[in-house]
Amino acid sequence: MKKYDIIIIGAGAAGLIAAGEAAEKGAEVLLLEKMNIPGRKLFITGKGRCNLTNIAPPDDFLLHFGKNGKFLRQAFFAFPPEKLIEYFESKGVKTVVERGGRVFPRSQKSGDIVKALQRNVESKGVKLQNYSIVKNLVLNENGVAGVQLTASSNKAMGWKLIGDAVIIATGGKSYPQTGSSGDGYTLAESVGHRITPPLPALVPIETEEIIPMVLKGLKLRNVNATLWINDKKATEEFGELEFTDFGLTGPIVLTLSKRVVAALDESSKVEISIDMKPALDVKKLDLRLLRDIEKSSHGSFSILLKDLMPQKMIQYCIEQTGVPANKPGHQITGAERTRLRKWLKDMRFSISGHRPFREAIITCGGVETREINPRTMASRKIEGLYFAGEVIDFDADTGGYNLQAAFSTGWMAGRAAAEYVKGD
Repeated sequence: MKKYDIIIIGAGAAGLIAAGEAAEKGAEVLLLEKMNIPGRKLFITGKGRCNLTNIAPPDDFLLHFGKNGKFLRQAFFAFPPEKLIEYFESKGVKTVVERGGRVFPRSQKSGDIVKALQRNVESKGVKLQNYSIVKNLVLNENGVAGVQLTASSNKAMGWKLIGDAVIIATGGKSYPQTGSSGDGYTLAESVGHRITPPLPALVPIETEEIIPMVLKGLKLRNVNATLWINDKKATEEFGELEFTDFGLTGPIVLTLSKRVVAALDESSKVEISIDMKPALDVKKLDLRLLRDIEKSSHGSFSILLKDLMPQKMIQYCIEQTGVPANKPGHQITGAERTRLRKWLKDMRFSISGHRPFREAIITCGGVETREINPRTMASRKIEGLYFAGEVIDFDADTGGYNLQAAFSTGWMAGRAAAEYVKGD
C-alpha cells in the first residue's frame, strides 16, 4: 500500500495552495477532491471574477473578521495580501485593485486563478485525485495515520490511504453544489474537535413585506442600513443594497446578514431600516422637501418624487406614504410631508428569514480556533492533523478578506505539515 507524506482533503483555495507549498518543501502530497474538478467554488467567487484579497492596512484587515481576527494574525503576517499578489503574478496572473481595495485578476476571470493553482501543484508532482470522498480519519497511537474513503470514491469500500499528516481543507457549508457540504466538520468532530454550529453568512435576507416585482434588481447606492434587534439598534452599514423578489441583498445587507442570521436563530425580532438620504438630517431633509414642494407647487406628488428617488420606486413610495399620486404640491399637508420624510429616513422592513446555505457566500462557524495552533494551523488534539480555510471558525465581510484567509491558512498549513513530516 502506497504511503504519502501528506494527504490533503479538499482542492479548493486552501487545499490547492497548501498542496503546492508542501510539495515545494519536499513532501510527497496526495490532494483529494470530492468533485470532478478542483476549485469549483473558486470559479464562482466574486461573480466569476474572483476577489482574491484586499489591500486594506493589516489592522483594518483583521477588524473585518471580528472576534476571531486575532487567531489569523500570524497567518496574515506570514502570507499577507502583498505576498498573495506576488504569488499569482509570478505564475502569470496579473492583478488589478478596484474600489474599496478589492483585488481581482486583470483578466476578470476566476478560471485563471484556478488554472494557475492547478498548474502549480501539477508542476510540483502533487497527485490530484478527483471523485474522492473521505469517510473517516485513520488514527494510530501516535496521531493521524491517513484516511478512509467511501464507496462512492471509485474505489472499494474501506480502501485506506496512508499518510503521516492530513490537512482538512474541505470548506464550510456554503454553496454545497460546489462540494463544500460540511464534511470537514464531521471529520474534525469524530476525532474530538469541537465545532461552533455552522450558520450561513454573507447571505441575502428575506422580508415579511412583499417586494414589488418592479423593484426586483433595483440597486440603491449611498444609503444607510440600520439593523434593529428586539427594538434596539445593533449596528449599521453605509453603501449599496439591492431589492430582490424575496427581500434584500447587496454589499451592506450581506455584511449585516451575519448578525441577522444569529438573531433569527435565537428567535429575536429583527428589522432593517433604510435611510435613503443619510447625508441630510431630519431638519435639513424637511427644509429640502419644503423647497421642492414650493418649486413645483402646481406639479403632482409623483412628479415631485422624481428628484428624490429612482423612477421605479415612485409608485412604491406613493403606496407606502398614502399620498395621492396626482395631488398638487401646494395641497400637500404638513402631516403628508412628515410621512414622506419619515419614510425616506426610515424605510423599515421586518426580517422573516434568510436564504439557505446554497446561496450563502461563506459559513459562520466551524472548528473552534482555540483547538488550533495559530502559528502552524496544527490541531492541538491530534498529532499530524492540520486545518485550513473555511472549515475553521472564522468569517469576514465581503471584499476579498475571506479568500485571503483561505490562502493564508492554506499556505501556513502546507508548509507546517511538510516541516512536520520531514522533521525540520
